[in-house]
Amino acid sequence: MRSAYPEAYVRFLAHYQGDRDFFECHELLEEYWKEHPDSPYRGEWVGLIQAAVGMYHYRRGNTAGAVKSFEGSLRRSSPERLRALGIDAELWLERLTETLRAARSGEPYKDVDLPVADAALEAEARAACEALGAKWGDPSRMEDPELLHRHARRDRSSVIEARRQAYEARRAGR
Repeated sequence: MRSAYPEAYVRFLAHYQGDRDFFECHELLEEYWKEHPDSPYRGEWVGLIQAAVGMYHYRRGNTAGAVKSFEGSLRRSSPERLRALGIDAELWLERLTETLRAARSGEPYKDVDLPVADAALEAEARAACEALGAKWGDPSRMEDPELLHRHARRDRSSVIEARRQAYEARRAGR
């Protein structure tokens, strides 16, 4: 049976609730968002991306980055459209607001679950989580440097090469 939700979104939820790989959450949903510029949920995709980025920063101790990301997420989150994406919007926005408050006051990071209201979506995301070898609702692995510092440990050679080629093309056009 075909899902009512994009695969990237289901995988986002699996990572968010399972292995807590917020960097991967960001990558998955950002790619989907860029490939679907006419999506009626464009703002919510960005809001969810920003929430994951905020969690990534907050967990690493980058409070300023976390606060900025959480504020952006809250600005872009329409309760009506979040509900259409299978999220308990009121509970999520309450949790996100509380997490923003905690980050601003310097409280230590703690995991915040994204409340899924659609049982079919949750079942799909749980299955995707299991396929990752993760358990739905497990806490962050705070001792795992690969998880905590993903942005500094990833291979960026293809991005660097693409930027170099774009620079050379612009330069040649002058």
